[in-house]
Amino acid sequence: MKPVSPIPGKAPPTFAHGVHPPENKEATERLPIEPMPFVDEYVLPLSQHIGAPSVATVEVGQDVARGEPIARPGGFVSVALHAPVSGRVIAIEPRLHPTGRMTPAIVIRRDPWSSQRFPDIEPVDPKTLDRADVLKRIQDAGMVGLGGAAFPSHVKLSVPEDKPIRHVVVNGCECEPYLTCDHRLMAEHPGDVVRGAAMLGDLLGAEQLWVGVESNKPDAVEALRALNHPRVEVVSLQVKYPQGAEKMLLVAIFGKEVPTGGLPLDLGVLVNNVGTTAAIAALFDRGIPLVERVVTVTGSGVRRPRNLSVAIGTPVRALLDYCGLEEDAPRIVLGGPMMGAPQKSLDVPVLKGTSGLLCLRDAPALIEQPCIRCGRCVQACPMFLNPARLVRLVRAERAEEAEAIHLMNCFECASCSFVCPSRIPLVQWIRVGKSTARAAKKRAQ
Repeated sequence: MKPVSPIPGKAPPTFAHGVHPPENKEATERLPIEPMPFVDEYVLPLSQHIGAPSVATVEVGQDVARGEPIARPGGFVSVALHAPVSGRVIAIEPRLHPTGRMTPAIVIRRDPWSSQRFPDIEPVDPKTLDRADVLKRIQDAGMVGLGGAAFPSHVKLSVPEDKPIRHVVVNGCECEPYLTCDHRLMAEHPGDVVRGAAMLGDLLGAEQLWVGVESNKPDAVEALRALNHPRVEVVSLQVKYPQGAEKMLLVAIFGKEVPTGGLPLDLGVLVNNVGTTAAIAALFDRGIPLVERVVTVTGSGVRRPRNLSVAIGTPVRALLDYCGLEEDAPRIVLGGPMMGAPQKSLDVPVLKGTSGLLCLRDAPALIEQPCIRCGRCVQACPMFLNPARLVRLVRAERAEEAEAIHLMNCFECASCSFVCPSRIPLVQWIRVGKSTARAAKKRAQ
């Protein structure tokens, strides 16, 4: 499989359909990553990833060190959880989760006298370990996809023998408006990105490694290419949303579509987020588990936008106290404006999958109008679906019929909602339909 060659004088490669929302990255795209000061209390939900929740292994009153395991995986599709700071466990109880539910969480009070430094650990070359040991270390380090879905990394890397991986693609597109955490990571720490990609390539026996970056990040492209790694090809892609969706990324790089109901594995490709790739390098090179991540705090309601290295479990309120929240910022979103989750409270923690904190004070109330059959949602959908028709079926409680016309192929990028002149919350209704269809299948089983 060869990459799509750009035509001289033409735009960089991309996919069909999609949208071009305002980027709004100028507030933070040139700001270096800085550490978020430690706070007094951290809340660590046991559900921070797809799959079974982690299982607490500590007790109330127990002292813990930064990076120490505090919860074990709750099954194969699950990962461990670690203390983001040295301190004392003061509670294991339900706390408010960014999903809006109360879920079990471990609460740690920071030791104000601790230096909060990681112990010096000898680097480990994963090539000296067998495959099972590498995957176990990744699971025990709490590694998940940092692009937002938080899928356990060891599960993704447990590739069936009948689906050999020929290409590893590192996703550095970051097409979501406002967010710049991946951009800054590539520009400031390209060595970790490339080193992590090489580790994944060795683990999977891949022939070629790729890093896909949108062309609005020229400094990141330059920093990655300057390393001149013989196995890593950096591809500059057209700026378009949702270029960062893995299926769209593969169309742009290789001109190949993932089969309906299939995965990139069916094309011999594994796609990994740039943040996760760098975190895997940090694990083996410096012994650091996943206890912190880069978060972009931005939006018209933020006085001092920043790219922050944040300890997992830090309260959202603490980030906004540090960056400054305008009083008239009514909308708070974890993630970006297209796929992020609006929040009803500031008393929720930063999770492993939290890429951004967006605060908007100029967000108008959207009043839904009847569908005018304009077809813009069809023209925008990168999966060539008919969102308006899907929503009509879902609203009529005919989710099975919607599933028959590929409801489940939607990956909820919200391009349809963005272009809808009637302000119909199409993607929210599609989510309802998918949940209804899954529930019906479970009842049938």
